[in-house]
Amino acid sequence: MSESMLDKRFGSVAIDKGFITLENLIEAMKIQILENLDGSDHRLIGQILWEEGYIKTEQINEVLKSMGI
Repeated sequence: MSESMLDKRFGSVAIDKGFITLENLIEAMKIQILENLDGSDHRLIGQILWEEGYIKTEQINEVLKSMGI
């Protein structure tokens, strides 16, 4: 599975679980796109959400577990 598919699924699962809002996901995606265009290292959506304070480590682990990762 590519990273972009994983990111998309991660965000969807996190929203479904009520951990983040659609607005949180959109903001994280904007950050990711701008960093990619700037040539910065690619960061996964979960990492960006965590660094922005939108999601907790335990919630990330729960999302990943739900995804079978």
